[in-house]
Amino acid sequence: MKSVATFYVENFGCRATQADGAAIERQFRQHGLHPAVSPAAATIVVLNSCTVTAAADQDARAAIRRIRRQNPGCEIVVTGCYAQRVPEEVAALPGVSRVIGNSHKHRLAEIVTGPHAAAISLPRMPGPDVRETRPPTDFTVPLSTLTEGRAADGRSPIFVSDIFAHTELLAAPVLDAAGQRTRPNLKIQDGCDNRCSFCVIPSVRGHSRSLSLERVLREVNALVDSGYREVVISGINLGRWGRDLLAPVKFESLVRSILLQTSLQKLRISSVEPMDWSDELIRLMAESPRIARHAHVPLQSGNDAVLRRMHRKYRPWHYREKIEKIHAAMPMAAIGADVMVGFPGESEPEFEETRRMIEELPFTYLHVFTYSPRPGTPAARLPDQVPVRVARDRNRVLRELAAQKNLAFLRRMVGQTVDAITLNASCNQSTEALTDNYLKLRLTGRLEPSRWIKARIEQAQEGMLLGCAA
Repeated sequence: MKSVATFYVENFGCRATQADGAAIERQFRQHGLHPAVSPAAATIVVLNSCTVTAAADQDARAAIRRIRRQNPGCEIVVTGCYAQRVPEEVAALPGVSRVIGNSHKHRLAEIVTGPHAAAISLPRMPGPDVRETRPPTDFTVPLSTLTEGRAADGRSPIFVSDIFAHTELLAAPVLDAAGQRTRPNLKIQDGCDNRCSFCVIPSVRGHSRSLSLERVLREVNALVDSGYREVVISGINLGRWGRDLLAPVKFESLVRSILLQTSLQKLRISSVEPMDWSDELIRLMAESPRIARHAHVPLQSGNDAVLRRMHRKYRPWHYREKIEKIHAAMPMAAIGADVMVGFPGESEPEFEETRRMIEELPFTYLHVFTYSPRPGTPAARLPDQVPVRVARDRNRVLRELAAQKNLAFLRRMVGQTVDAITLNASCNQSTEALTDNYLKLRLTGRLEPSRWIKARIEQAQEGMLLGCAA
């Protein structure tokens, strides 16, 4: 009897990539394939790649080598941002069977499981979440050159076209691996219309595009019906959700609609750019106990000259004002930021201005990145590239500062009673949980997962709170 093909999707990078991976898994299931427990056990392995840094590209190449060594008989399909950016480079890597860019992710399972004719792009009929556009011009290996899934010249078939001509948006919630119905991530927006000088993402994900309000509500209600009590909504530029719809809608209206038209216990909002933290959004978060007290606001730099070279659309004083408003409205909220060090031309005084701004503002955590030049971006051509050693030292300084601020915030929580969602129980008679304001919490005793409870905080240690159910 012929064995049934199995698949495994390995994701790299951000929440949006994780969400794309969940949608790809849904595609394979709809085509009758079953998930494998590991890459080594799968007949088809999809590497859903990131390309935000050079290290991300290296991670994808290392994964290809590892999987080829562990499972030489499988078909390795590379998709995602790295595949979209340099498809020829990826196709030339030993072991790669197909390269399918972000432009074709919505048809990935069809391409992999269907006949060779899948290499020909067909016009897609517009649906409720797709606006009509001209049929894209594909950059693919011609059908006549395909032989048993590989081009006649030895290259892997490539399925990539102009990402800016596409309006599809993959949407499937990322569920917890253990099936404990805790905190699924739902991507509701993709692409970006900003043009930060360091960022390659718009060129590999295309224009900003939004899931319709009806579709978002349908997905959230389905998760609630399945037993989920918290949902995280995310996107590449989340605060721009709704601006591209035929009848434009503000992000705040989406948040309000989720509160009014679903019974979701807790909504968590992922990263929102500073320009999109309106007074209305802040007030809505502060007034509703059903929205997690958690604001992630990308900073990148606290120096005006560096922000201008980055082509960021706000100034340091604008940013400071937003953070102060969030903190005033929600004094115990988690407030986090992305910060980049070593951007071309960043002088010691410019870095010190960033460090001082971070020290003064009520951040509770930071994601600190060292600048990585991306081919084709304006920043890669700028003079005065910062030496790697200097950039690494600056990264260390900010990470140490972030750790100090996080520990101080944790200590402020001792003695308080907070809302927390239980995640899983461990073998040592304790339960991992996450507080409403995004702090890791270990609770005494084994508690059922995916329950919002009141917890009393008894102790703070580095990176973790200790407590018990109140």
